[in-house]
Amino acid sequence: MKIVVIGNGMVGYKFCEKIISKSADTPIELVVFGEEPRPAYDRVHLTSWFDGKTADDLLLATADWYVEQGIRLHLGDPVLQIDRINKTVQSYKGIVETYDYLVMATGSAAFVPPVPGMDKKGVFIYRTIEDLEMMKAYAPGASSGAVIGGGLLGLEAAKALLDLGINNTHVVEFSSRLMPRQIDEQGSSILQNKLASLGLKVLTGKNTREILGEEAITGLQFSDDTILEADILVVSAGIKPRDELARAAGITVGPRGGIVVNEQMQTSDSFIYSIGECALYNNMIYGLVAPGYEMAEVAASHITGEAKAFTGFDMSTKLKLIGVDVASFGDPFPAPESCHSIVFEDKFKGTYKRINITHDGQFLLGGILIGDAAAYNMLLQTTKNKLALPANPEDLLLGNRSGSADTGAGVTALPDEAIICSCESVSKGAICQVVTDGFETLDEVKKCTKAGTCCGGCTPMVKDLITATMKAQGKYIRNVVCEHFQYSRQEMLDLIKVKSLRSFDEVLDHYGNGEGCEVCKPVVASILASLWNDMILDKGNDTAQDSNDRYLANIQKGGTYSVVPRIPGGEITPEKLVVIGQIGTKYNLYTKITGGQRIDLFGAHLSDLPNIWEELIAAGFESGHAYGKALRTVKSCVGSTWCRFGLHDSVSFAIRIEERYRGLRAPHKIKSAVSGCIRECAEAQSKDFGIIATERGWNLYVCGNGGSKPQHAQLLASDIDSETCIQYIDRFLMFYIKTADPLTRTATWLNKLDGGMDYLRNVVLNDSLGIAAQLESEMQLLVDNYKCEWREVVENPELRKRFSHFVNAPADKDPTVKFETMRAQKKAAEWK
Repeated sequence: MKIVVIGNGMVGYKFCEKIISKSADTPIELVVFGEEPRPAYDRVHLTSWFDGKTADDLLLATADWYVEQGIRLHLGDPVLQIDRINKTVQSYKGIVETYDYLVMATGSAAFVPPVPGMDKKGVFIYRTIEDLEMMKAYAPGASSGAVIGGGLLGLEAAKALLDLGINNTHVVEFSSRLMPRQIDEQGSSILQNKLASLGLKVLTGKNTREILGEEAITGLQFSDDTILEADILVVSAGIKPRDELARAAGITVGPRGGIVVNEQMQTSDSFIYSIGECALYNNMIYGLVAPGYEMAEVAASHITGEAKAFTGFDMSTKLKLIGVDVASFGDPFPAPESCHSIVFEDKFKGTYKRINITHDGQFLLGGILIGDAAAYNMLLQTTKNKLALPANPEDLLLGNRSGSADTGAGVTALPDEAIICSCESVSKGAICQVVTDGFETLDEVKKCTKAGTCCGGCTPMVKDLITATMKAQGKYIRNVVCEHFQYSRQEMLDLIKVKSLRSFDEVLDHYGNGEGCEVCKPVVASILASLWNDMILDKGNDTAQDSNDRYLANIQKGGTYSVVPRIPGGEITPEKLVVIGQIGTKYNLYTKITGGQRIDLFGAHLSDLPNIWEELIAAGFESGHAYGKALRTVKSCVGSTWCRFGLHDSVSFAIRIEERYRGLRAPHKIKSAVSGCIRECAEAQSKDFGIIATERGWNLYVCGNGGSKPQHAQLLASDIDSETCIQYIDRFLMFYIKTADPLTRTATWLNKLDGGMDYLRNVVLNDSLGIAAQLESEMQLLVDNYKCEWREVVENPELRKRFSHFVNAPADKDPTVKFETMRAQKKAAEWK
């Protein structure tokens, strides 16, 4: 059996993969013609080419793979003619191939609106790597850009222009909103505001009349006679199916284009199949890769005698557009009379969530997510599998607020036939079966099922299924650090403590194998610091540290470093302020007051760090540990010292807290605050632990955090005195250090803690585990062992030698570091 495939895009490649796997016992001859000069590559992540990925990085398979599979691949050689009578095809280069079956995967072309001036220099479409290469070559001479089209590809194209350094970029959309097929007016407004905050301007309801300029583009004129200046334009106004070859061969096409196919993906010629964006099924063109992959599966199945049909495809999508989560699932636009909608909108954080449910509140019909799409996978499965909704459906958007665990059916409640990976059409049952068969890691499951190997959106759910399946088998789930240590972080901490190990090499010798890696080295280094609080650069541990810890400073954009001295409670004398100003001037540093009540100094060269620290130490400063997974700041209001509402001296208590826990290494960074009254000016309830004054003492809150997923801290204890407050903080922090996974903030740790806040309160306040005294003594050991790391380097010539960019010329600075001027200060030069 000989099969010829016309088209070597993602779907054409997937067909090759499928037909080979299905015909292992039947010899086939496979010939592929590709129009582009390189083998099939990942168009879904095309924009990552601007982030540094090469064309080879994007390849789905190298040319060698085709050879190994016995596939004859003709690149840069499109098929020009199909002879259905003699069952042959002829290519541009004159190659003639016969076929038993022909598969047309010709894809689509960019739709270019019939606007005068589209042939001018500086006008590009956004479809191939060659398009990107031409854009990149032209961009250095451009200062303002525009994109016609506010859909998925249009926003990707806009990101490409931003990546090329064209910050003055506009998106022009004919419709009244962005992504009109996926999101509603409210969601579009939120998305538009998010994009504006990233520097991308959006014009909706605009119809382009003409591209201005002589030979090269200078702007766009719209039908309302307004003009937008632009010297580079990317057109991404939609797609049109590549059906011209089929049309010329007399194969039936739709009145608006597309090769008509049946449920087996056969065209009007039963020996010819069509898959992907060129295929028209039930009067619809499917413009996503997942349905194209399903079409490839169906065509390969039918050719090899399997009974499988394509009956349509769910067009739910989840994407990250210019760093913003955007998702729609099920039916995002049902008729108002057919459903109830629950909407959550937070314009401050740029979050919009809408779910559409049946009138009786039993089932989910679809929805839209902007800014936070973490719940997408489960919401999609709930919709597709008609799972019953919880008693309070709004919990699907807002999270559980009642303390109960019922927020709807979880992943284990899905039926076995539920499709978890839509790209590869992998069901829950298939994933659970390979786990049952002994393939219990994510990599093993990916290899066996291909789930999660395309867009990766289903990976969190695949992990959950692996864990749930193993638990159902009664297996103990061990969250090991990595392949070099078959222990969890908690087990590692206990083992290191028992053996009193003090370096990474000692730990590796006792409990590990191999040489270690970038995963386990920082974990072990963090554990050692959390247990002993030794100087971070002593005993060879510096090679195991993250780069920031290794240089006791955050490495910043452009290859420079930041210096952040500790300013406990935000309190600083005028004399110390003067010193910071003098140092900033002497070393030409960019200075900024942070939200944590400190002063950051940016742009320091590596070789200058010890000199800067030395001058700061002489003035009474010490390391602020802004570089470490450690206590950062204890923010405070002015409290009763100055504020007429203040109940207690929040500044003094904040200083006491910061000086007690400074340098404390933990699984993640820790932030704190002390507010002098319930007005909460220090924002204590957004911190890992926060303290608020009451008329009878202090309220202690724990496990809050800001960031991309903010969470309010929860009340641990109320109306306690200062000594009790510190005692509880000691216990809380040490319990967190001993039990949290690597790089887990306190909020996430609490969310995963069995028993939640009730359990934590019992451990810390009621000593339910009988370890309170141990936790307090371990904390006191760390407090007693504290040393300023900057001072240790300044006073140790051997350590000081490490802070040189060139070994043979210690005083020389990195010549590749470049700066620009911004508002009378310097900034790192933009990367191109």
